[in-house]
Amino acid sequence: MASKSKKTDPLASLDRSALPRHVAVIMDGNGRWAKSKGWRRVRGHEEGAESVRVIVRSCRKLGIDALTLYAFSEENWARPKAEVEALMRLLGRFLKKERQEMLDQGIRLNAIGSIERLPKSTRKLLDQTMADTSQGKDMVLTLALSYGGRQELTQAARRLAADAAAGKLDPESIGEDALAARLYTAGLPEVDLMIRTSGELRVSNFLLWQIAYAEFYFTDTFFPDFREAELARAFQAYADRERRFGQTGDQLGVSG
Repeated sequence: MASKSKKTDPLASLDRSALPRHVAVIMDGNGRWAKSKGWRRVRGHEEGAESVRVIVRSCRKLGIDALTLYAFSEENWARPKAEVEALMRLLGRFLKKERQEMLDQGIRLNAIGSIERLPKSTRKLLDQTMADTSQGKDMVLTLALSYGGRQELTQAARRLAADAAAGKLDPESIGEDALAARLYTAGLPEVDLMIRTSGELRVSNFLLWQIAYAEFYFTDTFFPDFREAELARAFQAYADRERRFGQTGDQLGVSG
């Protein structure tokens, strides 16, 4: 009897020296994936949670420094109450289930957004998990929850204005670094690669400042089907691009 062929790891062939430091993902298409199969939307979110586990493990394995996931936007509060409640329960289950693995893998959990809007029980569990994993040094996993990019920039501007009004900051000295230091993501590297699933071609108010020089990767794949092979394609597409940051190819020693 012929032996079964060994399953290949789609991530194994990637050149680790050409990988992004900070990856951001707009996890889109859970509901449409479920609807296409005749299931309730919450089933899509449940399957999407498994994709989150796969992506987190894969990025940690590859040595990615930071991974930011758009888990729940400010606009998502307008969804049906039952769906919002289901998403909050799913978040709680994810935090409980993944806590030990984050500790074992040196992953520090971070959260950005209007966290105070989350249900009290969810917020308590989130705060506890962040505290428990605060010593993680190998990767930062950031969940964008009740998050909006314009809201983040507005809050940062208010902080700058307050500091200037209090005499702590000279308005003439305000530059990009001063604003960046007041964003939710202060201390994290800028986003190198932004991935969006499900075929939508927009950024949907996600990390508007942080993606200024990011490479974008769009795929028609719904998020519940976004696993190792899809992630490897996104990373390979990133590796194949020339990141010039306004310079010419000759300046950087590349063709084109």
